[in-house]
Amino acid sequence: MLASMNVSDLDATACAELVRSGDTTPSELVDLAIARIENHNPELGAVIIPLFDQARAEAASSTLPDGPFRGVPILIKDICATVGGVLHTAGLLPLKQASHRYPHDSYLVGALRKAGFIIVGKTNTSELGILPSAEPPAWPPSRNPYDTTRSTGGSSGGSACAVAAGLVPIAHANDGGGSIRIPASCCGLFGLKPSRGRVSFAPNLGDINGGLVNELVVTRSVRDAAAVLDLLAGTLPGDPYTAPPQLRPYTAELTARPGRLKIGFTTEHPGLDGSLVDSHPDCVAAVAHTARLLESLGHHVEPAFPAALRDPEWTPRFLTLWAVGVTTELDEASRTIGRRIQQHEVESVTWGLAELGRLISGPAYAEAWRWIHRNARQAATFWEDFDLFLTPTVAEPPVPLGTFATTDDDPLAGIFRAADFTPFTPLFNATGQPACSVPLHHNAAGLPIGVQLVAAYGREDLLLRVAAQLEAAQPFDHRATRR
Repeated sequence: MLASMNVSDLDATACAELVRSGDTTPSELVDLAIARIENHNPELGAVIIPLFDQARAEAASSTLPDGPFRGVPILIKDICATVGGVLHTAGLLPLKQASHRYPHDSYLVGALRKAGFIIVGKTNTSELGILPSAEPPAWPPSRNPYDTTRSTGGSSGGSACAVAAGLVPIAHANDGGGSIRIPASCCGLFGLKPSRGRVSFAPNLGDINGGLVNELVVTRSVRDAAAVLDLLAGTLPGDPYTAPPQLRPYTAELTARPGRLKIGFTTEHPGLDGSLVDSHPDCVAAVAHTARLLESLGHHVEPAFPAALRDPEWTPRFLTLWAVGVTTELDEASRTIGRRIQQHEVESVTWGLAELGRLISGPAYAEAWRWIHRNARQAATFWEDFDLFLTPTVAEPPVPLGTFATTDDDPLAGIFRAADFTPFTPLFNATGQPACSVPLHHNAAGLPIGVQLVAAYGREDLLLRVAAQLEAAQPFDHRATRR
């Protein structure tokens, strides 16, 4: 039925509507996704673990759940969420060589299956999700479908690449320092990082690194993100905390009028010495364009910056949490394979951060969190005066592959280069606030440049209202699917 159509033209909601109307079948959608992966993935490196036989069997099964996304193909990022019985590497070569598998689906994967999604494979990520790219030693690099010499962003780079290139209409992603929003920006997608505690990590974990990490998807449309958030949001028994409950479905927010909002914006960020550093002119242009578009929609937009977020201490405090998190993950991977992972088996940046984490005392780690909580509380007062905060998602256009490479002589060079590239996103992992990257601009070279909108804690509803309003005013341009 779909001989003249391919998955690259559709978002997940449109695919599901075709199945419900009888215009296509789950098997046809899955076969089209597989064909597109087989055709384009050798060049792009988005999908690292294909699950084609399983996907075809599920699509043809009479027991496929009759959920809202029945028959829609999806990819799962190869970190955090687990697919039962399937290779799980988190970008680590030792886990790949040990053929590490979890015996069960995580809550997120189970919820997606119950909704009718069909998993056709797993996607590439950076090693342990550390760097804002998807170039791990365990797998070939993911390449940006807009320019294959450039990074997809990361760490959800494989997922963003696959959706941008139209291999699938939607893919799982997660975000501990920008890893949903950064690749969404680099690949021209919509990427929503939910509030801390919005989506459960059950049954494997309570939280990750004190609540820095959040799970959701990267999408071609705002409505897909809202619909998946409706599927996943909420608390499960044993969760250490949860975000405030939403009073109505997130999909209902898509047509709700946001009213006249007061929106602060900036293109500058604090450098390590406390001085303000402006973003690349292309990113400045993206924010200026979005500010004009918001004003044309009736909102008030003015320059502003949360004063508490200007403190240069944010970077070392965040790095304290991140380093201890890397130590924890590398040690857990060692326990998983039954031996200690050695320095030569991981990237220099991974080993360097893990060694740094071992030097951080318990009191120093606790003090870093206390400092962040205190300053996040001060920063939150900004959202008493402003409804939203607008920034570039990243400070530069998509960078060349290899930009974050490190050596044993300077093992932390990659993480500091990453900090220059992504100064706007980690702040809101630390504060726990919801934030999204919206694809509204391309530079002269045709590369996508996203902008970030940040709301007060628990206000995904407001982000979705405004993002849907922007999408209606300027439909997202997914030109990479025309490859």
